[in-house]
Amino acid sequence: MEQALGFLAAAVLVTLSPGPDNLMVLSLGMAKGRRHGIAFGLGCAAGCLSHTLLAALGISALLAASPLAFSALKMAGGGYLIWLGWQAWHSPGSLMDKHHGQDTRDSAGKLFAKGLLANAINPKVVLFFLAFLPQFVISQHGQIAWQTAQLGLLFTAQAAVVFGLMGYFAGHAGQWLNTSRRRSMLLDRIAGTLFALLGLKLILSH
Repeated sequence: MEQALGFLAAAVLVTLSPGPDNLMVLSLGMAKGRRHGIAFGLGCAAGCLSHTLLAALGISALLAASPLAFSALKMAGGGYLIWLGWQAWHSPGSLMDKHHGQDTRDSAGKLFAKGLLANAINPKVVLFFLAFLPQFVISQHGQIAWQTAQLGLLFTAQAAVVFGLMGYFAGHAGQWLNTSRRRSMLLDRIAGTLFALLGLKLILSH
């Protein structure tokens, strides 16, 4: 229990710290609405499951040790974020339903899948899990892979709560902003620009 609580406290602080996932969840929540912000946030959290599996199996270490594989994953992740930005820029606007404060134009399921994929193919998250999870593994307890998997599942659960709340409150804040077509398009442009900049930053990072 002491091991789990110490890890949980650190995980929440890491998740709350400013980063690409936070910015994407907040911008999409404001542009699309509460339900869609929550869906994208839960998708980002679910993407952590793939990193948990890779870390538990030791594959993350192999990716980190291969410059070619890491560069390919970085290009794929950055390119995907730029593509999401391009989609947002070419959106005709996401006008909210006045009664429910929700975007009726896009599917929440699609945004969940986009959040999952954006997180799953981000090589920086691969390295983060490789560096972060082992710090809380107690080698004397044995079963290193199983400990790593449990910590990754705990990280995913708290990320789902934190990102879900971020998406909800961002959507609530965007509800009164996103009541005209012009403001709706502006919010989409801001979200698209943010996604594209994050993609470029990922591609150009060392």
